[in-house]
Amino acid sequence: MENPYLPKRVKIENVINETIGKDIKTFVLSFLEPEDSKKFSYSPGQFAEISIAGAGEIPIGIASSPSEGEELKFTVKKMGVVTSDLHNSSPGRIIGLRGPYGNGFPMEELKGKHIVIIGGGFAFTTLRSLSVYLMDDARRKDYGDITIIYGARTPGDIIYREELDTWSSRDDLNVHVTVDKGDTNWRGREGFVPPLVKEVVYTADNAIAIVCGPPIMIKLTIPILSELGFPPDKILNSLEMRMKCGFGKCGRCNIGDNYVCKDGPVFTYAELQKLPQEY
Repeated sequence: MENPYLPKRVKIENVINETIGKDIKTFVLSFLEPEDSKKFSYSPGQFAEISIAGAGEIPIGIASSPSEGEELKFTVKKMGVVTSDLHNSSPGRIIGLRGPYGNGFPMEELKGKHIVIIGGGFAFTTLRSLSVYLMDDARRKDYGDITIIYGARTPGDIIYREELDTWSSRDDLNVHVTVDKGDTNWRGREGFVPPLVKEVVYTADNAIAIVCGPPIMIKLTIPILSELGFPPDKILNSLEMRMKCGFGKCGRCNIGDNYVCKDGPVFTYAELQKLPQEY
């Protein structure tokens, strides 16, 4: 029986600066052992643990989509010891990875539905995974209208900028990007995400909303979705910020008797209403 704490070896293939301040980077990883790659079967919304010897490990949402091939992408903000060490890494470095963990988004339940994806800041990572998966040519026909709403604090904080521009040019997607405050070069929308949701989402009929972002964004967005007619069981939330060890042993992610890393990180709003209001 394999040790669940033992990470598999992966190599950093590429490092992409996502923001002007270079405090958010996307790391493209590949497994050293083909067998490890085959075993790492994941769905959008799940996360993994990235480990660096001598520094520690961190839970990070998977930003790549299973439809993109064997390489994995993780978008990481520089915040502490492990993330700082990772940010100082160059292609070719060997680090550790274990997972995948969590329940992910209910992909079968999304079929035949209109989908509203709402994200803020660098929490858009697993929503990128979901978006890429949904718009893949092999399965785009399985879903109805797809609306993507993304907000960042400033233009310099926008991640996946080139991809968002490409998505905006597609006629089968509705993409809306906003910033809290623009600069002299910004020609897009200004304002917070919740009012934008109210402006561009017209109906909740046969639709599911998926929200991931800063707690204050989630808190202010859910009442608007409710006002638009989304029932609690059709609003999905990802509580990525609560994750720790990955498989319910450390007890640091619990909300009531639920462990976010095992029972989540994806919950319906109906499920969250039954839990202590700690999220």
